[in-house]
Amino acid sequence: MSEHIPCNLSRAPISEATDAPGKSVGSRSPPGPSLFSLVATFTFSPTFRGLGCEGRAWDRGLRPQKLRHKPAGSASRVCDFRSKNKMAFFPLKLPLKTASSFFPSLLTIWIMMASMNCHGMDINSPKATNGAPFPWNKMRLPDYIFPVHYDLMIHANLTTLTFLGTTEIEITVNQPTSFIILHSQNLQITRATLREKSQDSTVEQPVTVLEYPPNEQIAILANKPLLMGHQYIVKIEYSAFLSETFHGFYKSSYRTQKGEVRILASTQFEPTSARMAFPCFDEPAFKAKFSVRIRRDPKHLALSNMPLMKSMNIDEGLIEDYFDVTVKMSTYLVAFIISDFESVSKMTKSGIKVSVYTIPEKINQSGYALDTAVTLLDFYEDYFNIPYPLPKQDLVAIPDFQSGAMENWGLTTYRESGLLYDTEKSSASSRLGITMVIAHELAHQWFGNLVTMEWWNDLWLNEGFAKFMEFVSVNVTHPDLKVEEYFFGKCFQAMEVDALNSSHPVSTPVENPAEIREMFDDVSYEKGACILNMLKDYLNADVFRTGIVQYLRKYSYKNTKNEDLWNTMTNICPTGDIQKTGEFCPRNQPTSSTLHWSQEVVDVKAMMNTWTLQKGFPLVTVTMKGKNVHIKQELYRKGVNHSVETGYLWHIPLSYITSKSDKVEKVLLRTKTDVIILPEEVEWIKFNMGMSGYYIVHYENDGWQSLTGLLKEKHMMFSSNDRASLINNAFQLVSIGKLSIEKALDLSLYLKHETEIMPVFQGLNELIPLYKLMEKRDMVDVETQFKAFLIRLLKNLIDKQTWTDDGSVSQRMLRSQLLLFACMREYQPCVQKAEDYFKKWKESNGNFSLPNDVTSAVFAVGAQTTEGWDFLYRKYQFSLSSTEKNKIELALSFSHDKEKLQWLLEQSFEGNIIKTQEFPTILHYVARNPKGYLLAWKFLKENWNKIIEKFELGSTTVSHMVMGTTNQYSTREQFEEVQEFFSSLKEKGSQLRCVQQALETIKENIRWMNQNFEKIRVWLQKSVTLF
Repeated sequence: MSEHIPCNLSRAPISEATDAPGKSVGSRSPPGPSLFSLVATFTFSPTFRGLGCEGRAWDRGLRPQKLRHKPAGSASRVCDFRSKNKMAFFPLKLPLKTASSFFPSLLTIWIMMASMNCHGMDINSPKATNGAPFPWNKMRLPDYIFPVHYDLMIHANLTTLTFLGTTEIEITVNQPTSFIILHSQNLQITRATLREKSQDSTVEQPVTVLEYPPNEQIAILANKPLLMGHQYIVKIEYSAFLSETFHGFYKSSYRTQKGEVRILASTQFEPTSARMAFPCFDEPAFKAKFSVRIRRDPKHLALSNMPLMKSMNIDEGLIEDYFDVTVKMSTYLVAFIISDFESVSKMTKSGIKVSVYTIPEKINQSGYALDTAVTLLDFYEDYFNIPYPLPKQDLVAIPDFQSGAMENWGLTTYRESGLLYDTEKSSASSRLGITMVIAHELAHQWFGNLVTMEWWNDLWLNEGFAKFMEFVSVNVTHPDLKVEEYFFGKCFQAMEVDALNSSHPVSTPVENPAEIREMFDDVSYEKGACILNMLKDYLNADVFRTGIVQYLRKYSYKNTKNEDLWNTMTNICPTGDIQKTGEFCPRNQPTSSTLHWSQEVVDVKAMMNTWTLQKGFPLVTVTMKGKNVHIKQELYRKGVNHSVETGYLWHIPLSYITSKSDKVEKVLLRTKTDVIILPEEVEWIKFNMGMSGYYIVHYENDGWQSLTGLLKEKHMMFSSNDRASLINNAFQLVSIGKLSIEKALDLSLYLKHETEIMPVFQGLNELIPLYKLMEKRDMVDVETQFKAFLIRLLKNLIDKQTWTDDGSVSQRMLRSQLLLFACMREYQPCVQKAEDYFKKWKESNGNFSLPNDVTSAVFAVGAQTTEGWDFLYRKYQFSLSSTEKNKIELALSFSHDKEKLQWLLEQSFEGNIIKTQEFPTILHYVARNPKGYLLAWKFLKENWNKIIEKFELGSTTVSHMVMGTTNQYSTREQFEEVQEFFSSLKEKGSQLRCVQQALETIKENIRWMNQNFEKIRVWLQKSVTLF
């Protein structure tokens, strides 16, 4: 799954929108009822959902009224249909006509209680919704029942926004038991049966169903014990509403150019929402095959993971589509869509049909994605040397989508902005972003789908690999994008959160859904990708590729743990002159370091465990004494005295060059300290070449002075990535007191000679947050001086920018961001040019063709007047370009009118014209506006319950909203206000990792400003003479 975050893929600084540095449990029921009342409840209570519900067919004209949900512990659940069939409310006493069922039901209870005792369960806890004992008290499902095959029938009604479903699950029992535990959430079960799978056993026996909402589980109570080694068929009929959120089987919509609102239904099951669409074993290790049938209106089109096999008219105006059986896969990868979309298709070299689906009015924007998907699928089949196992790959643009994209096997889904490319209005950064998102999701077809992590604690095996493969693939398939320039920025992005005490290891225990959702963060994605890149660089690309291909082959259609990857990689040796010795592969690469320090073999598992099983990253301190280079590693951590934390040790692949040799030397540091002996004394040494390692470097004594001088005189001595990493490292060292802010600012002065995108972006990413902190403290004088300093620093580069779409992708992206920055800093030559362009565009009613790369700056300036803001909003309502809409959203959020900013927040959250999926981004933008940050924080607080209902507690989206509204606070009063609010939420948010990160970040901002603000003020006064 691709993240959707309110910032540019390359982490371009978007002026005011730039980031700053820096289970629910059900109530206990009363004591358990008597055995007699339990029997009566199980056998006759309406809480056995559906034995009293006779309306099971979804006949045309049969429309369910509202399915009224009652809280856990309620006595009954109502299932009322608009037909002559009404729910029968059975009394709890035993009617004579049902007395014959008493003893079988009594036996069921006895069997269940005996089974609970066998499994060490307390029969008094937990309690099902009807007060009966629920036979399972763990969040994870039992591991002795496995699904083999699901037969799903889904019938969605896009008028009433409800659906009916039937799920038949073939299971294998590996241990005697009397109950089956499944996941189910917000499904109204109307009937459940169980039969043994055998030729002479075709009778479906009705079974009792218990529900335990806190764990999103149901229990199927068998009438007799299920036998070890036998297979059974569980059949469950149910109904539900289409979800109003972005997960489960949910409603989406779009408005045509004529104003007609059209409804569609789509799925988003990762990580734990398949249970909202059908009862299932909703854990990644319970892989099975799926047969899907969709009932739909003739005007609609149904899609699922596999190709359509046949369609049948089962009633007047009702069609049932049968899809081919899937390969063995996890529930979160199941997908189905009912819509009126149109498509374009092409074939890959190996005969895979690739199609792009979108709303009819945007079908002309699907060409780039189609060509890109075909190219990338061909690349992955060749790179992995493993055929794509399905006959088709669909890419679908969904109008309402929370994340960036989702890797459903054979049916990947995307935000429209992540898939559709408008050749007339999309920018260079849009092309880059779309390419990377498609590359990510198609990489998942192997990493994640073919081979899946066993549990969510190792999510990084899915997401870290997919993020890493984005760059590997696009670097080959689209060399003009030069994606290698942007990779290291992902590492800095991960380090921002990994430097906090609230971070977590790449592989870390999780249990409940909120904890699972929290794993979809920069540590799993970006850090995961960065440590894989580090390993590839150390082993070499060929050895690394051989290892991951063997890993994929060995575990195809299976599940893996962290150690399985390293065990596979450890046993791989490159071909050629390096031979296998024992368990590890020796490295015969020469090194100038001492023999005792250079490692002869590579124990991949031992090395990589240091990166995946402990949080944080190392700070490597370099001290030169003659020919001896003394190396020391320690934990880098903000906000604490980490020198006392001695338990951290990494195996660090170091790389370096010196003033006497530009040959990159590589050695492995496995101890706290060591010494490299150089052939001769050198003037300077630079470590971590190309930012290939996930660590930062401090150069003691005059080390930083030498490097700063070199940057000012001959900055092209280093690659653009190395220049950017020096900028980043310097400012990170300021945060922990290893380097003064004056020295870091002195280093940044070289930027007046810089022309390449990544050093400039990194410089702005470090410098802009400094004045953003000042804005929140009303330090107007110094804030104004600092903004003026930045304009002077980059003036020459800004003045060189043309207002065109000429140049390479990186040049165009640099132009777009620089002009936006300059205009928002009220640099008059930029403002005047933008005003002229906006006037022409507005006078032409939006028909004047603006250069795509300068549109953001033009719109941002135009939005500063009431007339311009209103005109932009009107154009927004009818635009078919996602890129153009995103630029208008950014511009509207730059307004200094607080009433407009408040209205923008309300409208985007309401979702009528500005879709609710855009709200988190707009909230982020408004929070960066000095006139809007208090509005954004207030809106988040007042709407918190609705926000977590819509976007889910623990999700990356909620995390970005929390951090985006608070991480530029830097006063004690602000800290106390944030702390007080989140503490009051209790189980609705106080325990979230992002809350701890937010509080930790504010504390760090307070400390940072108290230590450095006065120094910045003095330095600014002196710097005036430097230009």
